[in-house]
Amino acid sequence: MNSEADLLDLVPELKASGEAYALATVVRTVSATAAKPGAKALIGADGTILSGWIGGGCARSAVSKAAKEAIDDGKARLVSIQPEDLLDDSGLSAGDERDGVLFARNMCPSKGTMDVFVEPVLPKPELIIFGASPVAIALADLGKRFDFSCVVCAPAADQSRFPEADRRIEGFEPVITDRRQRYVVVATQGQGDLAALRASLRFTSEFIAFVGSHLKANSLREQLVAEGIPSARAETLRAPAGLNIGAITPDEIALSILAEIVGLRRTKGRSAAAKSTA
Repeated sequence: MNSEADLLDLVPELKASGEAYALATVVRTVSATAAKPGAKALIGADGTILSGWIGGGCARSAVSKAAKEAIDDGKARLVSIQPEDLLDDSGLSAGDERDGVLFARNMCPSKGTMDVFVEPVLPKPELIIFGASPVAIALADLGKRFDFSCVVCAPAADQSRFPEADRRIEGFEPVITDRRQRYVVVATQGQGDLAALRASLRFTSEFIAFVGSHLKANSLREQLVAEGIPSARAETLRAPAGLNIGAITPDEIALSILAEIVGLRRTKGRSAAAKSTA
């Protein structure tokens, strides 16, 4: 069993690694339960308890399941773990949700009730921008306002154009070390288009778009496939980048791209939430 100090010590490490996790806190107990109000645990994306303690196996499976779902859809939930007779008396079954409370069955001999608040802690999604064009500069500035962690991949001579970037990489070879959500925009606009696209298609991302015409993107896509990039992967490239809002200026184009990314993120979140309640 880890102490609360051990639990808190692990938080900076998880944050630095970019790993999503959930914080589970016991907020109420009725009758005999192993854990008491205030007990906490950090739970990984796979449901593993990383640190802390919230009781025995009777509670762990239900809380771990809730933690995985919370991380998937980004929404906190309150889990009430009750003995079967209490659930029956209330006309409930394990897995039911009522008034924002998710119910689970306590099969332990203690027959106690425990309410646990499960809160997901998700790393900032990364917005990886290739290039130092006016659109790239506008996108890096706007992305920060939408709470993205902005990573700029550009030649060394252009790095000074991005003073507020969270991470700056010289050239077009970003080092990917964690599993956070990533959204990639190639805004090189004629300055290393092929090299940037080649690098961006080599790692997993939620979204990859090219600031350029459909015809130019098709030509570059054909070259990449000829080099050995799998056709299915090359087809994930979106071009031209952004929603069609009639954008003309770099700021307007950046806005259209961020709008497309935000729409994708929120749609995915709603889909995950619907799936978890189906």
